Amino acid sequence: MKLKETVHFNWYKHLLLVLLLLLFFQSSAWITGADFAQVWSNRSQMTAFMARFLHPDFSYLPQLMMPLIKTLQMSFLGTVLGVIAAIPVSLLATTVVTESRWVSVPMRFLLGLVRTIPNLLLAALFVAIFGIGEATGVLTIAVFTFGMVSQLMFQAIETIDFAPIEAAAAVGANKFQVTVWAIIPQVISQFASYTFYAFEVNVRASTVLGYVGAGGIGVILNASLALLNYERVSIIILTILLTVAIVDFLSERVRRSFL
Repeated sequence: MKLKETVHFNWYKHLLLVLLLLLFFQSSAWITGADFAQVWSNRSQMTAFMARFLHPDFSYLPQLMMPLIKTLQMSFLGTVLGVIAAIPVSLLATTVVTESRWVSVPMRFLLGLVRTIPNLLLAALFVAIFGIGEATGVLTIAVFTFGMVSQLMFQAIETIDFAPIEAAAAVGANKFQVTVWAIIPQVISQFASYTFYAFEVNVRASTVLGYVGAGGIGVILNASLALLNYERVSIIILTILLTVAIVDFLSERVRRSFL
């Protein structure tokens, strides 16, 4: 019996994998200079922070309503703009629609390029170009939504049933008619689901964009942290968590009820 056919061989593989992971972890900590003992040595600072953080300033809550509404509006508007731009690009990125790699390959390259740019970097670039404000946040969310939804839609179109397409082509339908009557009906429910999912993600992301001046409630959170006003930081975070939970719940209910 060969060694690879025995039970012990699997144990050796698992042990080797664990040893490699431990070696990688230790080498990463050594290269980065991460000192985990320092975290414990600053426990007094942690205690002082938690003592104030666990006492939210509820009197500040009314002043958060307008920034919170702006954050939701930014997320909604950015999602709508991104989805509108994603529809034609996702259709052009697949050979199912175009039947030409000369069109689909450049579109896929564009999608890959957009998706490689992190949210915060994109927001920082737009702030540098267009300045601080909610419009910059909307533009950042729109570009992020465009990259995410286009990729998901393009992959969904690639897996559709070709029978309706062949039937439409057999009766003389052109490419536009095939797309409208044979392709889009097969992916419309997935498209709607991806749109709701993108909105959920954007509500979370929009709170972080304020750190680079892209508007919304994140700007107030960043200012409160800079001023070491942890009581206000606590109520801001609680408000964000509650809002995200409500948006996730409503979005899930809508998807289950109508999609």
